[in-house]
Amino acid sequence: MEPTAPPGLDTQVLIDLAHARMPFGKYTGSLLLKLPERYLLWFAREGFPKGKLGEQLAMMLEIKTNGLEYLLRPLAPPDRPFRRP
Repeated sequence: MEPTAPPGLDTQVLIDLAHARMPFGKYTGSLLLKLPERYLLWFAREGFPKGKLGEQLAMMLEIKTNGLEYLLRPLAPPDRPFRRP
């Protein structure tokens, strides 16, 4: 059975979000799903990047703030553990 998204939200948006990785900074290469909430809150204070990445970070903050990560976990690819450089 195909996963269903809430009304008005395309399922592909959720799949893309579950597969999205951070392209720069301290968490380069990490799935957005794995980013700490405090990092997303920093972006909220300082300003999200423009474009699709900013939209995805803002959406991820909403998902994490509301405890809904469990909805994306089944859609996410297997991930390697994050290691600090």
